Amino acid sequence: MKRILNSLCVFVILLSCSSNDDTQGQQQDPPSFYALKVGNSWVYKSQKYNLSTQEYEDTEIIDSVSVIGTEDILGNTYYKLRTFTTGNDAGSSLSNPNGEKFEFFREVEGNLINETNDIVFTTTDFSEQIIVEESWGTIYDKLAEELSSVTVPAGTFQCYNKQRYARTPEGDPLPSMDNFYYAEGIGLISDSTSFLSLAVPVVIRRLESYNVQ
Repeated sequence: MKRILNSLCVFVILLSCSSNDDTQGQQQDPPSFYALKVGNSWVYKSQKYNLSTQEYEDTEIIDSVSVIGTEDILGNTYYKLRTFTTGNDAGSSLSNPNGEKFEFFREVEGNLINETNDIVFTTTDFSEQIIVEESWGTIYDKLAEELSSVTVPAGTFQCYNKQRYARTPEGDPLPSMDNFYYAEGIGLISDSTSFLSLAVPVVIRRLESYNVQ
């Protein structure tokens, strides 16, 4: 009986070690601030500002975004995102055209980087970045110091906010201001498109629903 009990103890120990080794050997996806994981998806709806009523109206433009795979680009692994747009029958240049487009992104130390190695969004760099420099002035991006609480149809999120604004060559600010909101573990929550001469965004795109793992 003692021999049987000893054998059972050895079996249990071996089983326990084997289970732990299997768990440790499983490759886990690292947590992604931008929710870059195959299978994740988001749906966005756009609203356009009506100058007459001074209200935002539904454009019926819908962007359905999904992570459909990965691809190696110059030795780096990028996630392939597919955006399928419907409702832009008028061909507005302020929104994506109808149909599908593909983009590639990777995440490095809190930065969202595209396939041309440009930083699309950052959660760590609070310095002012020059985006476009022209004879009429310069467009800048700058990460806000404080998180913003943003409410969209998909819920309320605490977001990092990249602000985009412009100044004349003399340093005078132009009226426009765009905001790009990202929430940790969810990704893009809302963004906007403005005319330099208007103090309110012309188009605002908001997260309608999402499925992230």
